[in-house]
Amino acid sequence: MKRVDVVVLNWNGWQDTLACLVSLQRQDYPYFNLLVVDNGSTDGSVEEIKQAMPALELLQTGANLGFGGGCNAGIKLTLARGADYVWLINSDATVDPGALSALVRVAEKNPALGAVGSVLYEADQHDRIQLWGGGTVNLWLGRSQHRTSPGPLDFISGASVLLRREVLEEVGLFDQATFFMYWEDTDLGFRLRRAGWQLAVADDSRVWHKQSASLGKRSPVLDAYFTRSGVRFLRRHAPVPSIAIALLLGRMMAKRMLIGSFGRVRAVFKGFLSA
Repeated sequence: MKRVDVVVLNWNGWQDTLACLVSLQRQDYPYFNLLVVDNGSTDGSVEEIKQAMPALELLQTGANLGFGGGCNAGIKLTLARGADYVWLINSDATVDPGALSALVRVAEKNPALGAVGSVLYEADQHDRIQLWGGGTVNLWLGRSQHRTSPGPLDFISGASVLLRREVLEEVGLFDQATFFMYWEDTDLGFRLRRAGWQLAVADDSRVWHKQSASLGKRSPVLDAYFTRSGVRFLRRHAPVPSIAIALLLGRMMAKRMLIGSFGRVRAVFKGFLSA
């Protein structure tokens, strides 16, 4: 039986993380290890998690390395210990007891699969699909879209993704130097597909996920990070980056102007300048 190491990244959100961990401990897959990576939290997360679950392994990065950097710290440790698969699951998610078994079952049926995703549901509306595994990217229009029903995928969302060891060894981990937050899972999806690996979704792997729990859906900080990473992604992957970037910025700024959110317009522009 394949060994799976489960990596949960925490940053200033120990309440959500504990709920996530409780659901993970109920998994029916018999051979997995659980690792929490704390990404330089300042809200007492480490103490709270240790107090609630003293036997749990907790790795401290010592600083906020971003999503990719924090996940990479955990992935490197699990690979060094011999994990066959790494399951990344967001700390603001809770999972069905059969979620991991479903992911492994799909992965084991096809050795060409490099990454397998879950079906994500809204945390407050348990039957409403938030994301069917991942999404697609139109590289000409600079537009990333999440799927809510089965169909072709360009990437698997980092909110719940099972990664095969061989993929990580061949293609590499998240590019934390380029993407501090957002688009790092998209970039990894493009890289592994270009290397010949395939993507899939385990439709009976059910996960309930909050969206942008750490920053908030309408946060200017989110807008700045999303824009910066999006511009960097398009520079790397788009056939004509200048067109794709212009269209991305135009859409984002127009949407925020229409609702009168000029602070978020400035955040988008700031993100572009920092890219």
